[in-house]
Amino acid sequence: MFVEKMICSKCGKVYEPEDNPLMCDDLGRIDIYYDYEAVKEVLTKEEVRLRGADTWRWKELMPVSEKYAVRLREGGTPLIRAERLAENLRLEGLYLKDETRNPTASFKDRAMAIGVAKAVEMGVKTTTTASSGNAAAALAAYSAKAGMDTVAFVLESASEGKIAQLLLYGAKVVKVRGLESGSDPTVKMMLEAVKRKGWYPCPSFGPFNPYQVEGPKAISYEVAEQFDWKPFDWIFVPTGSGCLATGIWKGFRDLNEIGFIDFYPRIVIVQPEGNSPLVRAILQRRKFSEVEPQVNPRTIASGLSDPFPWDGNGAMEGVSRTKGTALSVSDELILKAMKLLAKYE
Repeated sequence: MFVEKMICSKCGKVYEPEDNPLMCDDLGRIDIYYDYEAVKEVLTKEEVRLRGADTWRWKELMPVSEKYAVRLREGGTPLIRAERLAENLRLEGLYLKDETRNPTASFKDRAMAIGVAKAVEMGVKTTTTASSGNAAAALAAYSAKAGMDTVAFVLESASEGKIAQLLLYGAKVVKVRGLESGSDPTVKMMLEAVKRKGWYPCPSFGPFNPYQVEGPKAISYEVAEQFDWKPFDWIFVPTGSGCLATGIWKGFRDLNEIGFIDFYPRIVIVQPEGNSPLVRAILQRRKFSEVEPQVNPRTIASGLSDPFPWDGNGAMEGVSRTKGTALSVSDELILKAMKLLAKYE
């Protein structure tokens, strides 16, 4: 383990890694910092090439020991050169990181592989989450593999397919009504369950579990390696809570700190027009404390329907530090992009 310290991103409180902190009283994400000098002594590009393709390929940059790993073969997803689509869009080069190849078909498997490994270390019996679908499915799958129970609080609009997936993994599913108030009722229910039952919270956003946000860092590691450690210009990140964007930013920061790369691709936060509180804040140059939750979010991209970007501060830091930007897209454009992707690739 190469974790050096843990610090709340909101209030600055310092936590000892061996205390296994989950939530700060201020509900700021507890960021994990590594001893990069020590990492550099053992982790080299040559060493990486000799390892397997899953999350634990990068074990020195993860916050839990590999001996607690719950393996479902997440990670190692292909980077596909979209030549025909790029030609149609008049782009010189376009690449797609295909995260549907993960065991439950989304990048959330990376987060839950780490979150559940930490739960194994802590001797947890029941995990719980607040999720629109994908994160809950991933948590249920990894918890099932580890022999833990899962209780998932999901929106009433969650798809039947996702509910069926959760039930097949043995999770207990609680449907929660509505997002009209601008706050997420699934989060409220999860926190109440944690308080009353002592369950282990593991949603896919940082303020309620600092370990899972480290898993998506491996996307950055993989993309950099797939580009043979050479610079590329932009990386577009679909964004709801901001966890994925935060993880990707942390990943590129790690690679720069250990000397694997000496560049940053520009990070672009992408949200649907019907739920884009983080995009508005970035374009209006607001502070994270000034982000206004989306009231009554509406979008076909249900996985991006978080009314508040819990990890928005990390995502905003990534955009600022890489000189990136943010944009929102209509549901009509999302549907058009889906058709173009299917037609050309």
